[in-house]
Amino acid sequence: MKMYQLFVMSALLMVVSCTLDKTDYENETNTAVPELYEFKEATAVNKDHYKISIETLNGTFYKGYNEIRVKVINTQTNENINASEVTFLPIMTKGDGSKTSCPYQYMLNYKPDGKYYLGYSVFTDKSNALANWKLYLSFTVNQKTYAINKDIAVNEQGNKNLNMTSFTGNDGEQYCIALIAPQKPKVAENSLIAGIYKYNKPAVSTGNFPDPIQFSYSEVKDYTLQLDPRMPEPSMGNHSSPNNRDLIQGNDGLYHGIVNYTMTGNWTLNFIMLNQNGKIIKGTKVSTDFTPGVPGGKSELFIDTLF
Repeated sequence: MKMYQLFVMSALLMVVSCTLDKTDYENETNTAVPELYEFKEATAVNKDHYKISIETLNGTFYKGYNEIRVKVINTQTNENINASEVTFLPIMTKGDGSKTSCPYQYMLNYKPDGKYYLGYSVFTDKSNALANWKLYLSFTVNQKTYAINKDIAVNEQGNKNLNMTSFTGNDGEQYCIALIAPQKPKVAENSLIAGIYKYNKPAVSTGNFPDPIQFSYSEVKDYTLQLDPRMPEPSMGNHSSPNNRDLIQGNDGLYHGIVNYTMTGNWTLNFIMLNQNGKIIKGTKVSTDFTPGVPGGKSELFIDTLF
């Protein structure tokens, strides 16, 4: 009888534990995957009779990858104008006064259909008491160049499917991987898109602050990002899924692959990053060992997601 009672109690504990885990997944999923539908003005600044409007998804700057759209508007005619040499430079000032930046596109590309200038910024930190972000922009109209700057607030990214990671590679270089898509995955094979960037160690400054040479990043060329997605929760066995594809660079400079999510919940995207010669820059294979009640192992290089 005593053995039977112990068995019943153990079974009840398992049921309660699984129920709590499932409830947590549902609550997190409902609150952690905000959908961003349209570009809105995140900030604006006036210079002479021009207004510079900076748009982002949902009108917010987030930690991680942000598509940036800049419009130059003539305030006298309220018309978007086609300026030239529109530049964009984000700089963060730390609590000790030192300055740093993040991956970004310096020279923006004009998109005539939308009458805006397109670029991106991968903010590596959210704004706080020790991190203050400022945007430095310039544009030229009728051979006259205007320079402006604007303080901005960078917010925490609530959507874990758009997480990022920064790290030092085995080659001693500083890298950043930022997830771009899917924004809201499905239980299916999803197109996985990421940006991979490397910090360019500064040369001797050739100009006054802000000198972009001192804050330069570049898109990593022709690397491979090997992918091993797993569910690391103690109740999930750290299982993976079939039909995933490693990420390789496309013509747009971004890295494209396939991640197959077989159920909703917490997933870890485990990576091994290889350079053009197949040398491991960062990452380790994930062990298939699993101990009940213990979280599954992760690669040396990973990004956690949740949907």
